[in-house]
Amino acid sequence: MKVYENRVFDEERALYGSNDIEVIHCRFDGPADGESALKESRNITVKDTFFNLRYPFWHDNNLTIQNSELTDLCRAALWYSSDIRITHSKLHGIKALRECASVTIENSDILSTEFGWSVRGINMKDTHAEGEYFMMRSDHLHFENVSLKGKYSFQYITDSTFENCNFDTKDAFWHAENIVVRNSVIKGEYLAWYAKNITFENCTLIGTQPLCYCEGLKLINCKMIDTDLAFEKSDVEATITNTVDSIKNPKSGVITVAGVKEIIMDDANAEGRIVVLNKHNFL
Repeated sequence: MKVYENRVFDEERALYGSNDIEVIHCRFDGPADGESALKESRNITVKDTFFNLRYPFWHDNNLTIQNSELTDLCRAALWYSSDIRITHSKLHGIKALRECASVTIENSDILSTEFGWSVRGINMKDTHAEGEYFMMRSDHLHFENVSLKGKYSFQYITDSTFENCNFDTKDAFWHAENIVVRNSVIKGEYLAWYAKNITFENCTLIGTQPLCYCEGLKLINCKMIDTDLAFEKSDVEATITNTVDSIKNPKSGVITVAGVKEIIMDDANAEGRIVVLNKHNFL
């Protein structure tokens, strides 16, 4: 394996088409402002390295990035690549990950609008992320202990699980399908509209007008805080452990709730049943 250590690269395609290399304590930065430093490469390990130039990792396979920084000028850093492992790193460029497969990200910091579009298989753990349109149209995601801040996340995703996460995000999980969220807090308006086969278990859901127009929606032992006009036109089976502000026109199913301040049933096609366990909490 060839080792590049303590080097500075700024030219176009500096290490293009490399195979079996290790990059240690290097900088991809400088006046030449070159792009695509490691494009079309295989079996690459990058450690303690600084990236300040565009498109470094396109069409790569078997890539490891450790303790490294990709700045806000390192845009569209990882595209069309597979078998990627990223640990203890900063991904701060716009559109940092797209059209990739088999990705692991751990103990990292993501600040990237339009991150993770059309990714096939990503495991993310112990990571903080910020950015709008996070993970759109991706599938087979497994997130554990991930915090997120940013609007329009997880739209059109499929076949994914989330555990012990904390998301502050508007319009999350729209049109998502085959999703399980466990032991998590999700704050934001208009949660999971048009979702299909989505389950929330032991979760806290916060924000107005959640879970409308859903099919196969399940809530198991969940709390709903500041959630008014919930479940409109949804097919839902739910157990809610606190008093909800209002429930409106569930299409079908049974909602069992500790209490509810207002029930709105003014749609002739709304056939969902609402069971209030404590009538004193029906105000």
